[in-house]
Order: sequence, then C-alpha cells, then structure tokens
Amino acid sequence: MKKRFLAFSLAAVLGISLLTACSQSQDTSSGDSKPNDTSAEQAEEKTPVRITLNEVAHSIFYAPMYVAIEEDYFAEEGIDLDLVCGFGADKTMTAVISGEADIGFMGSEASIYTYNEGAEDYVVNFAQLTQRAGNFLVAREEMPDFSWDDLKGHLVLGGRKGGMPEMVFEYILKENGIDPETDLEIDQSIDFGSTAAAFSGGQGDFTVEFEPGATTLESEGKGYVVASLGEDSGYVPYTAFSARKSFIDENPDLIQGFTDALQRGMDYVQNHTPEEIAEIIEPQFPETDLETITTIITRYYDQDTWKSNLIFEESSFDLLQDILESAGELEERAPYEDLVTTTFAAKAVQ
Repeated sequence: MKKRFLAFSLAAVLGISLLTACSQSQDTSSGDSKPNDTSAEQAEEKTPVRITLNEVAHSIFYAPMYVAIEEDYFAEEGIDLDLVCGFGADKTMTAVISGEADIGFMGSEASIYTYNEGAEDYVVNFAQLTQRAGNFLVAREEMPDFSWDDLKGHLVLGGRKGGMPEMVFEYILKENGIDPETDLEIDQSIDFGSTAAAFSGGQGDFTVEFEPGATTLESEGKGYVVASLGEDSGYVPYTAFSARKSFIDENPDLIQGFTDALQRGMDYVQNHTPEEIAEIIEPQFPETDLETITTIITRYYDQDTWKSNLIFEESSFDLLQDILESAGELEERAPYEDLVTTTFAAKAVQ
C-alpha cells in the first residue's frame, strides 16, 4: 500500500514552489470591461475569483477541460483560472492538501490513499472527467486478430509499479487468465515518458503507451496499436476533480460554477466532431500539429472516453478499488460516501 502520500505532502509544503505550470496561466476573464465603465456598471459585474487548478499532466486525454478553457466557460462563471501542472498525482495531491492549489485534477486513487492514511481534511472528488483508461497496447507489427494471450512469453514495456497505467494493464491480464508474474515479462524500469523512445530503439515486443506516444509510433511506422486498455478494463474513473472537504464546504457556489463550466465542456465534446474539438483545443498544444491532435481525439472519441456528465458513480469507484486491491496496493477499502459527492455534478447536468 502506498504510504508515501501524506509524508510527502507534509515535506513538500516547503518546496511546493517547484511545481511547474503545464502551460501559461489561463486568464479566463472575458476582458470586456472598459476603463470608462460607470461605477454602476462595475457594481453589476461579477469580480472574477482566482482559482488555482493543479492538473496531473497536460494531455489531449483531458480535452473537455481545455474546451471549457478555450471557450471561456470558466470566465462566464466568474472564474479566473490559473492552470498549473503537478507532473504526477503525488505532487498534485501535495498541492491540494497544502492549500497551494484550490482544486486538483488527478487519478482518484490518490484520494483513497490519503484518506486511508488518516488525513483529517481529506480530499473529496466532486466531478469525474474520464471514464476509460487512456493507454493503448502497441505491437511491432499489425495484429488485426490480437488477443491478450498473444502476450504470453513476450517482453512488454509497462508502467511504474503502483501507477494506474500498470495496475490497469495487470488487471486486464488477470481478467483474461494471464499471470503478470509468470506468463510474460513486464519491464517497469523505464520512465513513463521514455517508453515510446525505448520501444522505437528496439526494446520490448510490445509497449503500453499513453498519447501522443502511441500515435507517434504509428506515424513513424515503428509500432501499431493493437488494443485499448480503456475498452478492455471497463468504465474506470481514471481522472477526477477534487478539493479539500473544508474548501468544498466553504465555497459551494464556486465549486458549482466550476462544475457547470466543465459540464459545458463535456456537452461540447458530446455534440461535436473530433475535428471540431481539435480546432478548439489546438492552442493548448502548440508543439503538436492539428492532424495529430485530431487523430488522438478520434481514438479517444471512438472508445467512449468522456462521460456525458460529471457524476462519479459508485460502481466506478468500486471498480477502481478492485483494481487497487488486485495490484496489492490497497489493504482497506475507502467509503464512497466520504470520498465522493455527486451534488454539484448532478446539478450541473440539469
């Protein structure tokens, strides 16, 4: 079981300034105010509230959130959003617990770990964004009739032990009657962001890749996506928005406005094509060409990555804990009613 979170959180309060922005701060205010506005007009305007959102990574996987940013949905809710990257769930959780961030966006397993470690002002999940894992299995050749049994006896470049990508991968193997310890070899020694380069360089027979790694390997002719971990693992609450219980209790209107803006992003994604979504979020990924962004969004779109609403259902929470238990990372299950509130998401979808 992960005992690192709480201790790391306390130590990192002193060094939290090391967190780096994923992109430039998102000034979501409308900018419509004029210097000569009358005081009466100014009084009617809602003063934007500065909110710091710490995201676990900056990825096309989270497209609905970036739609909400680019379409000024947060600004229209009176929120001036400062988007910061934690580069890992432990760092994002540290930022939230310490108060450096108001809201965290990460895998909800982090909230389970900190709750079980005895955090008093624990983190509560209030909106679920993705409902599928975002990883794909890449092979060295096309395998139209691929089955998970094809991995037996082969070397797979996996993720770090205890991380969601690796835990979901091993969960799928076990569900298909494959022993991760004896039926194949999983290399967990390679850094998350370096597996695609290692595979391209000749290491491994298969690799588990997050985007854009999977699409990059295909475009270079060095790999082929043969399976979606998101499709084969079921509806997993892979990422969710959360905040300290005290912050939610003290700022219900702010949390509701934030959730309402996210829901509008979800609605946009549900009602527009991958091409249209890609054009909207392109400014968030200046180093990636529009064609690649579109390809990645299409892959996520086709596997039903994004829910039509933000409601974090109990069945998904139970599946998440099943995966944690299967991986040997959870000794005691956490109560859904403590770690999840559906109040804001349910109201946002109305």
